Amino acid sequence: MPSTSSHCANVATMPSSPTTAPPDPHEYVSFDAPDEHRTWVFDATFLLSPWRCIYGHGCQGVLTEATPELEEGCCSYGAHFVDEDDANAVLEAAGRLTTDQWQHGRLAVRRGGPIRRTSKGALVTRLVGGACIFLNRPGFPGGAGCALHRGALEAGDRPMDWKPDVCWQLPLRLAESTDESGQVISTLREWKRRDWGAGGQEFHWWCTEAPDAFVGATPVYVALHDEIVELVGVWAYDRFVEHVTTRNGRGTRGEQYVAHPALRRR
Repeated sequence: MPSTSSHCANVATMPSSPTTAPPDPHEYVSFDAPDEHRTWVFDATFLLSPWRCIYGHGCQGVLTEATPELEEGCCSYGAHFVDEDDANAVLEAAGRLTTDQWQHGRLAVRRGGPIRRTSKGALVTRLVGGACIFLNRPGFPGGAGCALHRGALEAGDRPMDWKPDVCWQLPLRLAESTDESGQVISTLREWKRRDWGAGGQEFHWWCTEAPDAFVGATPVYVALHDEIVELVGVWAYDRFVEHVTTRNGRGTRGEQYVAHPALRRR
């Protein structure tokens, strides 16, 4: 079994004065993978939190002002595809949608398909009224929300197998870098405003900062099991679970992980 360590960033050892306490303390767990030059780093603070998607139940969207009535969630700007395979998988899924499931299906056909290439060569979903073409709007008989998500559920499939990579990965982000020795550092953490680029700072609201989104019945690492395993693999996921369940099960106050900053703002 490889050694496992817990890395605290800006936690209890910092002064308690409000002028010096950091605004966003997180605690991380890291361990080296055997037989490969890789270190896995997990944001334990977020993965142990009760965050859940509250689309349609208080989500204020990602525009410059609160717009819960639009029920656009994080779909306001459409999806950017990571590569051709990602786009082709979504096109295949879109071909399985019915007009009862997809409000803008006929419009997508008239426009030449639901995906376009930008002037810079990026593949993106088309927009309808400023939001993703796959987003059914309030008032649609089938209900508001992602048509791909609905289609997958009704087909008995996982939504992550129908949706663009960026959509099923949110609010998780896997960031990778390589140090001077050639060791790959793979960090699984929450998706922050900065990950959207400069525009993220203009959002009126972002769910991983909002206390009202931390209302789930299970921790993130359980609720998003399939998504996490897809990102990091079974081995790394199991090592993280073994470590955090052992540590939290000891029952001593000093062994508990730091609570998510959004929970402390309640």
